[in-house]
Amino acid sequence: MTGADKAKLPGWFIGTSGWSYRHWSGIFYPEDVKPDRYLEFYITKFNCVELNSSFYHLPRESAVKGWMNRTPESFRFCPKLSRFITHQKRLADCEDALRKYFDLFQDMKIKLGPVLIQLPPGLSYDGSLIRDFFDVLKGQHNQYRFAIEVRHASWISDDFFLLLEQYGVAFVIADSGNRFPYHEAVTADHVYLRLHGPEKLYASDYDRSELVQYAEKIMHWISTGHEIWVFFNNDFGGYAVKNAMRLREMVDTDLTI
Repeated sequence: MTGADKAKLPGWFIGTSGWSYRHWSGIFYPEDVKPDRYLEFYITKFNCVELNSSFYHLPRESAVKGWMNRTPESFRFCPKLSRFITHQKRLADCEDALRKYFDLFQDMKIKLGPVLIQLPPGLSYDGSLIRDFFDVLKGQHNQYRFAIEVRHASWISDDFFLLLEQYGVAFVIADSGNRFPYHEAVTADHVYLRLHGPEKLYASDYDRSELVQYAEKIMHWISTGHEIWVFFNNDFGGYAVKNAMRLREMVDTDLTI
């Protein structure tokens, strides 16, 4: 691959689902780094992170401003949509909740990757419901990009994938050790992967052969003009940071050949 060809490549981002893990001290974070400085260390190794905390509670404005000020211009955050919208409202009648959510990230848009929408395992496919939800997203929040992770097998359907293509929403390719359905589909100009662990959810390690397979897929998607987002969510034992750094090295090596 020539230098000119590499210059045309879209962005690719590999990181972890969150950074504020005290059990990474001594594994990833040096023991003399305090928790309130974890982000400053994290950005020396990765160019993106998922904001898992925004799923559980809305961040304070001061926290959002802090994330902006503490990270370089090239760094990207992928916030997870509030569980109030996805798990409690279950995508229905949530215009006000969505407005409140995105108002918080208004000044952070320049550093945002796709917004992650994770659906609950008990929510089955409803074409009318998801179409109405996407209409709100695209009608009122079209300055953001989106990726959706499903956890019920009924969503693995051509009808749903067609809807995703129509609205430009990425289908999240999620590996969760067979606990939730795994499927590969590219439905937008960005490809989004969440890797929760190949065996035990959140607590299993990807071996080299598994990472090579993902690296090969990523290279293929890059070659077809897609932007890539990959997040490891197997935080137990520091597997996430180890796997993310190894995968990044594999992709970076391939791109420089």
